[in-house]
Amino acid sequence: MKFVMTQAVTSEGMELLDGIADIYVADNQDPNNYLDEMKDADALIVRIAKCDGNAIENSPNLKVIGRTGVGYDTVDVETASKHGIPVVITPGANNRSVAEHAVALMFSLAKNLFEGQVELVAGNWEVRGLKKAFELQGKTVGIIGLGSIGQETAKICKGIGMNVAGYDPFFKPEDAEKMGIEYFGDYRKLLEECDIVSVHVPLTKETENMISKKELSTMKKTALIINTSRGGIVNEGDLVEALNNGTIAGAGFDAFCNEPLGADDPLLNCPNLVLSPHSAAQTREAVIKMATSCVEGCLAIVNGKRWPYVADPAVYNHPKWEGTEWEEV
Repeated sequence: MKFVMTQAVTSEGMELLDGIADIYVADNQDPNNYLDEMKDADALIVRIAKCDGNAIENSPNLKVIGRTGVGYDTVDVETASKHGIPVVITPGANNRSVAEHAVALMFSLAKNLFEGQVELVAGNWEVRGLKKAFELQGKTVGIIGLGSIGQETAKICKGIGMNVAGYDPFFKPEDAEKMGIEYFGDYRKLLEECDIVSVHVPLTKETENMISKKELSTMKKTALIINTSRGGIVNEGDLVEALNNGTIAGAGFDAFCNEPLGADDPLLNCPNLVLSPHSAAQTREAVIKMATSCVEGCLAIVNGKRWPYVADPAVYNHPKWEGTEWEEV
């Protein structure tokens, strides 16, 4: 069998393929640039890259696409499913890493760490007297998206004495209440009432620009917003305006519409904005778990095993697989 990778996964993941697969590591984010290698590929593993419909349709032997992460907006899942190709994802592998990162951004903003360091290095010891810093204990954090990462974030926040509110249209209010989370049926109301808002939803047609100028204008002037999910959920132009105008107090972002950020991106010159290079899930522990889980899932499908962690479970009903006696994992 042949595995193509946009970039190599960790050594732990590569070792799972030792002696059983030919591997082509492209070190290139676009499979369209090496379609000659894709023609006989059984599996494609996508890391920080995209896989569009053209690449899928020009890979006649492709049986599975692996995505090292839980978000799959970089893969054309619709076209993959149309051709009976499961898209493996790795839910749970980076829950703790992303949740910790979200809370780290909260701490950084609450303690004014970034501005404090910049001014200290510049010789301004008096930055300590700005009185921007505040305690997180007793503040209310609103979590938009109560999936695994949102729940993990809630658990950490509760552990440091914060009150937790949450919104998720696919979540039962009574289940949230059992977790000690105040449930909001309307995320706009949550934005109005919370001191900090942390976004944990996938980027879809429904969530794109769900927090824009109108929503930002309803937040407290002292509020912070954190986004460790995907760029585009919070409208970046409106965020820049809100920070420059003092509509909200600050923001911490790990994901962006355009990655990597260009040198002239307005986000880079915003006040009270802490940025990280889409690295929330890139801890040593999470990267190993994502790599091994992704490779295991791809191997399972190539070998006729129904791997449960795929973006579109209905893909197993495709005529391509008719008559396949799947071995359950």
